[in-house]
Amino acid sequence: MTSPRNAAAALRGFSLRRWAAATFRSLAVPNYRLWAGGALVSNIGTWMQRTAQDWIVLTQLTKNSATAVGIVMSLQFGPPILLLPLSGWAADHLDRRKLLVATQGAMALLALGLGLLTVSHLVTLTQVYLFAFGLGCVAAFDSPVRQTFVAELVGDADLPNAVALNSASFNGARMVGPAVAGVMIAGIGSGWVFLANAASFIAVIASLLRLRVDRLHPVTRVDPARSGLADGLRYVWGRPDLKAMLLMMFLVSTYGLNFPIFISTMAVTVFHAGAHEYGLLTSMMAVGSVVGALLAAGRRRPGIGLLIGAAAVFGIGCASAALMPGIRLFGLFLVGVGIAAQTFTTSTNSLVQLATEPAMRGRVMAILFAIILGCTPLGAPLVGWVADAWGPRWALGVAALSGIAAAAVGLRHLAQRRAAPARTGPARD
Repeated sequence: MTSPRNAAAALRGFSLRRWAAATFRSLAVPNYRLWAGGALVSNIGTWMQRTAQDWIVLTQLTKNSATAVGIVMSLQFGPPILLLPLSGWAADHLDRRKLLVATQGAMALLALGLGLLTVSHLVTLTQVYLFAFGLGCVAAFDSPVRQTFVAELVGDADLPNAVALNSASFNGARMVGPAVAGVMIAGIGSGWVFLANAASFIAVIASLLRLRVDRLHPVTRVDPARSGLADGLRYVWGRPDLKAMLLMMFLVSTYGLNFPIFISTMAVTVFHAGAHEYGLLTSMMAVGSVVGALLAAGRRRPGIGLLIGAAAVFGIGCASAALMPGIRLFGLFLVGVGIAAQTFTTSTNSLVQLATEPAMRGRVMAILFAIILGCTPLGAPLVGWVADAWGPRWALGVAALSGIAAAAVGLRHLAQRRAAPARTGPARD
């Protein structure tokens, strides 16, 4: 006869297996599994480069200038706004797999060029600015296509799960990449980090070329009469739910997701840490981001209520981290901030895609990623100036306010919808 203790253990084991099956269900799709493997390798290289780039700007090319780091972020993440008409059109009209091969190859060449200049001791701040701008131009096309391509890999039924697993992969790489970069910077120099990132793109390009094209889910054809960015903007303007979610993302992205500034300035000017500790702090936040992504992967469908809660927790977490007296406590609070930030961004990504007609997804996702990638630079110089003028703790205070403001926007939308129910899209809370 089975004892109560054994029965309880069996129940826990069954629940864990069921959770794992639900959380990682997209990996059962061969095409997605192949893509995810290549993307993980490339993501590690990407985070290595981001860490090394911020580090050489802050410590080698300037005298601890947070403003310079903010300018690099502006140049790297600003082009998605400038190129929005072209990137949205490309995501809805061109072969997404072939376009991804081209964008990933271009990113590899940019990393190679910056690496060669750095190892040759020829790199200047102006050159870093130029390479950051070039990378931003390529990313303007890459990001919306990469996100909408997920639906071709797994279909709409598993889209939230695949989006969350992509985020888990990206942030899992965020745990490994900065730590590896910190060791490499201290041991052999930043230039070799850029070269390692260039090599990492081989994995994702190879995975794209090996995909079974006949097993991709068909893409809804775009209506020629509704093929411009203006139609995408009108579509969003007529959707109160999409407007609320995009405004929430604007607030958090512009003033809250400037983590390279927050973490680097707190590490260098507040805690007087080196490259190794800086990499570990970035990795600690990534731990929270992975947890947040895996929690999102286990959910069937997010709702705007989840976005409101995540934004509020993000604001409170940033305020708490700003008050921490030591680097260890600061790192622990970064884990919580990472969970909240990843829950917010991943759930917004899934909810916006599911709420949008398939034929409009490319343009709507281009708008979303123009906000995620392009609006961060709008706030980066301001946040960098606050860090330089008043200190990094006050800069984190700006991030805290952005989360609280985003939660207020979401609450206002819910109140308006309950007071006067309006016609909205297919996504519901």
